[in-house]
Amino acid sequence: MRFRLSPVALILLATFPLPGLAEEAALPLKLDRTFKQTPLSSEGTAAFISARHVEAKKGDQLEANGDVELRQGGQVIRAGHLVYGQVNKDVLAVGDVRIEQPGSVVSGPVLKLNLDTYLGEMLQPQFEFSENHARGAAENVQIEGKMNYVFADATYTTCPAGNDDWLLRMSRLDIDRTTQVGVAHHARVEFKGVPILYTPWMDFALNGTRRSGFLGPTFGNTNKGGTEMTLPYYWNIAPNYDATIVPRMIARRGTQFNNEFRYLNPSYTGEIHYDVLPYDRASRTQRNRVALTHSQALGGGVAAGLKINRVSDDDYFRDLSTLVSGTSQTNLLREGVLSYGAGWWNASARVQRYQTLQDPLAVRPVAIPYRRQPQVSLNAQNTLADANIVVAGEYVDFRHDTKINAQRLVLYPSLSYPLLSDPGYFLTPKLGMHHTEYRMGLNNKKSLPDASRTVPIFSTDTGMVFERDDSFLGNGYVQTLEPRLFYVYVPYRDQSLIPDFDTAQAPFNFGQIFTENRFFGSDRVGDANMATLALTSRAIDADDGSERLRVMVGERFSFTAPRVNLVTTTGSTNTSRSDILLSIGGKLSKAWSLDSLFQYNPNQSHTESYYTMARYNPEAGKLLNLGYRFTRNTLRQADVSGQWPLLSRWHGVARLNYSLQDHRSLEALAGLEYNQDCWAMRFVAQSFTSATRERSTGVFLQLELNDLVRIGSDPLDALRSSVTGYSKLNSLPAEQPVEGLR
Repeated sequence: MRFRLSPVALILLATFPLPGLAEEAALPLKLDRTFKQTPLSSEGTAAFISARHVEAKKGDQLEANGDVELRQGGQVIRAGHLVYGQVNKDVLAVGDVRIEQPGSVVSGPVLKLNLDTYLGEMLQPQFEFSENHARGAAENVQIEGKMNYVFADATYTTCPAGNDDWLLRMSRLDIDRTTQVGVAHHARVEFKGVPILYTPWMDFALNGTRRSGFLGPTFGNTNKGGTEMTLPYYWNIAPNYDATIVPRMIARRGTQFNNEFRYLNPSYTGEIHYDVLPYDRASRTQRNRVALTHSQALGGGVAAGLKINRVSDDDYFRDLSTLVSGTSQTNLLREGVLSYGAGWWNASARVQRYQTLQDPLAVRPVAIPYRRQPQVSLNAQNTLADANIVVAGEYVDFRHDTKINAQRLVLYPSLSYPLLSDPGYFLTPKLGMHHTEYRMGLNNKKSLPDASRTVPIFSTDTGMVFERDDSFLGNGYVQTLEPRLFYVYVPYRDQSLIPDFDTAQAPFNFGQIFTENRFFGSDRVGDANMATLALTSRAIDADDGSERLRVMVGERFSFTAPRVNLVTTTGSTNTSRSDILLSIGGKLSKAWSLDSLFQYNPNQSHTESYYTMARYNPEAGKLLNLGYRFTRNTLRQADVSGQWPLLSRWHGVARLNYSLQDHRSLEALAGLEYNQDCWAMRFVAQSFTSATRERSTGVFLQLELNDLVRIGSDPLDALRSSVTGYSKLNSLPAEQPVEGLR
């Protein structure tokens, strides 16, 4: 005898078969749908079925019709009609069948599945993966477990439904949801129906994680190398080790091999680069580059670091780099550091030297820095009875092949005591003693004697902060008024017989006018009897705390003219008044921001220098940077860059950095971007000054298929470095390799 319930919900347990119930015609059944609220983690091996109509037949079969839903172990099978064998656990589902589990949906007209082994098949399946919004279809799928599928004659794309701009077609697609990896066999990539890439084997991550294999090839063209092509191979050695091997075929030069190895451990991390061009047909030499960065915690507060940079020749970056930042390198650092930190004091020892790259066409050669062999530093800071005690010590052995060598010892203890310390005002006097010893060494052509210098330094820093609530155009603001006075006294010491090893004149700006020394480094301690007066006013948004407007003005007044200098002094340096500094900036609105600094010489009534940079950025993809720099008799540069929507999905990107002083372009970049829902195309041309009377020109063309592959030359590094604030509009992170081809 059969019984029927409509609607009905039945609970099937593996240890409690139902045929006995089918024989009890009068058995009262009181079932409802409350099982739908049962947590998935508590379901175990139990199967839950609900439908509009269920029939329990003689034997072990159960037949359900109409909005059938079978749930087991966090998975849901939906269908129009379902037959379930209670003993062998076989399921036959027909009509709009859907297998739903966290992160994926597979649907089709017919499903055969065993709930014990979870082996089965489905005809003409369609699938969706939520991690990367991918979808696809196939002739059939073999189900080899809850997390494993094998699709035959399949297609795959991350384009939204109804959009097949690009497809990955393959004879077989293996999906492993446990490892989040897809493997395609005999795969070809089609873009707009045109095959653009084929590989017999291709694996890719479903969630953007790292995978070993070949990355997308890149193509490009430069004026120095001609046509280029690279085919990177990414090797995911372990979760904390990886390597990238990049053969770069350069038409006019040969094949360069760029190799990178990265490692990360709890106590140490680093990366190694070794790039080699075995034979450059243009220079008829071998070209190579080595770069190593390593840092390590040795325990007990001890740490070590190592940096090595070396290239085979002076023209390496100018000939082989495609970025402005690469061609402008002149001093390559090499150093080893051992440091110790103990809370209130720390010490370090380092050995440091540089490889200096010269431009043969430059008017003046690049000055070769001194080697530090070694440099030992000791610094301590502590508080005693509200006084702040600081001790800075340093020993350096300066070595040079042509300049005078020397050993320098610096000791600078200081004591500061905050007489007033409050959010609204402060007054902090400071007293220090700067002592330096020099022992001259080799190349002492002028027979300079050993020297010592002891200079007392006194300073006082004081200021106040006034606040008031204000409003403008209906917006609430907190307006501040912050006067500040800084006084420093340093007596004069004759330092004309002391060589300059690592010291330079500090730039005149708001950071420098509130410091004790007018120089960077320890070879010069500038005499001073001067006071700096500055006034700052800010408008702070009361809602989000952003600085809407900042105005700063400052000037330094000398009671005695400074006598210690490294460069030829200007009129303003030897008078009682310094140049006047004025800075205006802030986030003026949600779209506009401004930063500027003006330096005016009141003694000669003219502007010494200024720069201003305005940015309009109302949303991602809409950007305009406007900048201008001026230094009297030295520099006049206009800088314009931006990214802007043009038509439909087209965006333009450009930069022009032009020297009005030299009447020439320092850097020019122009490009177009097209961003579709699942792909992007970029075309960028760039030209910049790489050396004296030399320019480097490159063309970038890239097609990016979201979450699959990039094909062409990558312009993203050039765009980010040249266009400040540039936004990558499609969702693919540029830092991660996303696919592998093997």
